[in-house]
Amino acid sequence: MNKILTSLPKTIHTSIAISILLFLGLFFNNEGFDFDRIFWSWLLRYFHVVVAIMWIGLLWYFNFVQIPNMPKIPDEQKPAIGKVIAPAALFYFRWAAFATILSGLILAWLNGYLYDALILGIGSGGGKNTAIGIGMWLGLIMAFNVWFIIWPNQKRALGIVESDPDTKAKSAKTAMLISRTNTLFSLPMLLSMVAAQNLY
Repeated sequence: MNKILTSLPKTIHTSIAISILLFLGLFFNNEGFDFDRIFWSWLLRYFHVVVAIMWIGLLWYFNFVQIPNMPKIPDEQKPAIGKVIAPAALFYFRWAAFATILSGLILAWLNGYLYDALILGIGSGGGKNTAIGIGMWLGLIMAFNVWFIIWPNQKRALGIVESDPDTKAKSAKTAMLISRTNTLFSLPMLLSMVAAQNLY
C-alpha cells in the first residue's frame, strides 16, 4: 500500500481501478445496464463532476489558502510558490475549467436541454431549464475569466511572460480580483446546478 500512496500516478490509477471494479459490481448486481443515452449521460455527468471538483477546489485553494497567506511568507521563500506551485496549480485549474465546460455542454446536448438552458428556460416553462441555465451561464463566465483574464494576468504576475514591475503588480491584482469574482459566482453556480438536478 505504501508503494501506491507514495506515488500520485499509482494512487490515481488505483482509484480508477477501484471505481471500475465498483461500477462492475453495481452493473452485475443490478443485472446490467443498457448502454443507452441514460448510461452515457450518467458517465458524462460523473466525469463532469470530477473535473468540476478539481476546478472549484483549486479556485478555493487560491482564494482561501494561497492568496491570504502569501503576505505571511518570507520574501526569500516566495519564489517556491511563484515558480513551482502556482504554475502547476494554474495548469490543472485552467484545464479542469475547460473540461468542466466541455463536458457540461455535451451533457446538456445529450439530454436535450442545451438550447432551453442557454435561453434560461424562457418559453420552455422555466423551472429546471432556468436553474441549470443560470448555472451554465455562471460557469461559462467563470471559465472565460479563467482563460482570458486570470491566466494571461497570472503569466505576467508570475514572470512566465516578461513584463516590468508595475505591469506585474497590476496583473497580480487583476488576477486576484477576477479570481475573487469567480469565488463570488461559485456558490450561486453550484446552487443552480444542484437545484436543477434535485428540486425539479
